[in-house]
Amino acid sequence: MISYENRVPPTLRQGFWAYRMNVFSSLLIPFFTQGSHQACCSIKELDVFNRAHEVKVDPDKPLEGVRLAALQARKTLLVPTPRLRTGLFNKIVPPSRATKEILRICATSQGIKEYSVPVGLDGKARVDLVVVGSVAVSEKGWRIGKGEGYADMEYAMMVSMGAVQEDTPVVTIVHDCQVVDIAEELLDDHDLTVDYILTPTRTIKTNCKRPKPQGIIWHKVSYEMLGKIPILKSLRYREKQTGKDVTLQDEHSDLANANTPAALNEKAMAANTRPQAAMGSAQIGQHDVESDSLSPRLEGSGMITTVYVGNISPSVRVSELKCALREFHATPLRLNWQGAQHRAFLDYKDKATAESAVSSLKGLSLGGNTLRVELAKNQRNKGQVEINSQK
Repeated sequence: MISYENRVPPTLRQGFWAYRMNVFSSLLIPFFTQGSHQACCSIKELDVFNRAHEVKVDPDKPLEGVRLAALQARKTLLVPTPRLRTGLFNKIVPPSRATKEILRICATSQGIKEYSVPVGLDGKARVDLVVVGSVAVSEKGWRIGKGEGYADMEYAMMVSMGAVQEDTPVVTIVHDCQVVDIAEELLDDHDLTVDYILTPTRTIKTNCKRPKPQGIIWHKVSYEMLGKIPILKSLRYREKQTGKDVTLQDEHSDLANANTPAALNEKAMAANTRPQAAMGSAQIGQHDVESDSLSPRLEGSGMITTVYVGNISPSVRVSELKCALREFHATPLRLNWQGAQHRAFLDYKDKATAESAVSSLKGLSLGGNTLRVELAKNQRNKGQVEINSQK
């Protein structure tokens, strides 16, 4: 018997070829009670599992047995954070001399919360085996997920991190009735394929020839997705620094409209009306301007809101932070750099602008550290550094 957290169309057994992705988006990974244990345990018979040292397993309930098998085999277990909201991976670290019962707890969603440590983009993960859940899969290795693309995105991010290689095997665990024919037109170049399918009764080696994602396909990433997955911002910033084209889906239309007569006229007007004060910022970053308080003009407005940026790596320089602020469209009126204390304070014209900056910078990683970004409690700080918003 199969139990579902969401209703699955009754024609599941007849194949998914008749459905479009908007149908899949309403599904969750099916959890089958009968045969789930056998399917998960069969992974221990795969050479790719026995050779693996570091295993990434999705947090879905049907894969709990695989997570337990990895822990019992004393492998490093990586589990993606839910919807990638707080990072990329959680590494499960069972306590020393953990009993079988403790390991069982570690394999559950609650155990992941209690016994894990975060692994970010600079965690130097080297994944030997990837295990994903599926709504449906074909014997050719073509996979359909929930339609939200998180498993595909996780894999693409691992490629960009160097955490997986071209030959890193991918396994999925499903019920026999989830193995169906899938029309090729349902697949896209960002879709993840699988090399092994484990069911309660079969182990299928797909010999899939369709290439797996080779990294983030940025022109398919929207601003909305970037907002939902903060770690994507750091990855995009990093890849842009290497010269890679990271133009987003939404930006293509913006670029297409950028050279229209109206847009060119708007740019010309903006250039002509730019405040002359901007001309005096050529010396930005060459010295610090020290003061006991904010300038009277800014402080007297009663609108200035300060953002606290903490957990700054000792290796990060103020110029790198400035560059990141411009990249994420979070340039403040003033930057108060306190590198020795691994922090900085950013002054914005009002609370709405400050909160927008916090949202934009959330999840940003610099120098190997994920920054802590929040509205500051103290609005008066020393070590002020003017930042050139036009540079």
